Amino acid sequence: MRRFVFVTSVTVLSLAFAWQASAQSSNGVRYRWVDASGLSHFSDSLTNDAVKYGYDVINNDGLVVAHVGRQLSPAERAVAQKQAAEQAARQRLLDERKRNDIQLLNTYPDENALKAEQQQVLDNLDQQMNTTRVNLHSQDAALTDLLNRAADDERAKQPVPKFLTDQIATQRNVVANERSLLARQQANRDAVTQQQAQDLQHYRELKAAQKTDRGY
Repeated sequence: MRRFVFVTSVTVLSLAFAWQASAQSSNGVRYRWVDASGLSHFSDSLTNDAVKYGYDVINNDGLVVAHVGRQLSPAERAVAQKQAAEQAARQRLLDERKRNDIQLLNTYPDENALKAEQQQVLDNLDQQMNTTRVNLHSQDAALTDLLNRAADDERAKQPVPKFLTDQIATQRNVVANERSLLARQQANRDAVTQQQAQDLQHYRELKAAQKTDRGY
């Protein structure tokens, strides 16, 4: 039994010395990989198993100079590509935000300049809403006139003409569209006002960070 252990030990040592001698005498690189059983393998050439499990590139000094990950399955490759695409999208978003922040600071030298621009936007929206209100008032008056004419016919015990009924239906739609437009304009103004408040707060934060960076 002892003789068998001794012979086995000598064999392992001999193989190790042989590998070391081969590595020292070789002018190329070597590849090391671990298989599914956890066993390490070495080769002077790149094998299919090395590509399958991933491998280390070892130089003549026995140092790992590079690592190549294992070969991915189609499903794993799809997941990796999706993750890479999501990461790239996040990075593009961060880069875009950074460019927008720089542009914001360069466009408005101070808070008052930004507020003046925001107020101009609101004034334009208010002007559009006022125009819509005037149109709505005019169309509503036209509808009232048509309804009064129909009411006169009814009081006179006369049938309301079809053309008048059609005009009333058409005018009701016109009035409804104007009211809907005014409601959308109001909702848009509210959203713009809210966004402006956020933009102003963000501008203040950027300015504060800028002062901190400059040591103010």
